[in-house]
Amino acid sequence: MPRVLSGSDQLRNLFAAVTEQTFQVEFGVADPPLIDYLSDMLVRFTRVDVIFKVRDVVGRRLEEVAEMMMEAEQCTSKPKAEIHRHIGDFTLFWTGVYPEGLKRLKALDRKDAMIDYQAQGKRSYYLASQLSGEPEEPRSGVLRRLSQEFELCSEGLRKVREEWEMLPRTGCS
Repeated sequence: MPRVLSGSDQLRNLFAAVTEQTFQVEFGVADPPLIDYLSDMLVRFTRVDVIFKVRDVVGRRLEEVAEMMMEAEQCTSKPKAEIHRHIGDFTLFWTGVYPEGLKRLKALDRKDAMIDYQAQGKRSYYLASQLSGEPEEPRSGVLRRLSQEFELCSEGLRKVREEWEMLPRTGCS
């Protein structure tokens, strides 16, 4: 019996195809684990509850990088590597996919007003790579590359968004 694709499978396939095309063909980056990570991040971040998944000790949703950084330093109930990885994902998502959202996220009345999202993303991915177990573990390697190539990945994700926005719209209107 043929397998029926669900909406999430189709979305994953779309993001994987556009991300692979963009990074390999347009940017010359042939790094399947990195491209897979970025595609998976795009799928995960289609859900607002995942974008803002870090919570404080009382369960309040943390919406600012400054708050997430404090939680990573103070938290004993969650692995620090996971919080730092999420900060890296969060900053990469906003700088790459929706840079126009940074104006609101970094408004003068917010804690993130003075945070350099690219610098913090690089730092967080590096910390996550160091805290996530063995340095030669595949996931540690991808996190390390995300730290080293943050700007390239951000620019690549900006291009991925441009590509998916040019795709024909289908479905009900």
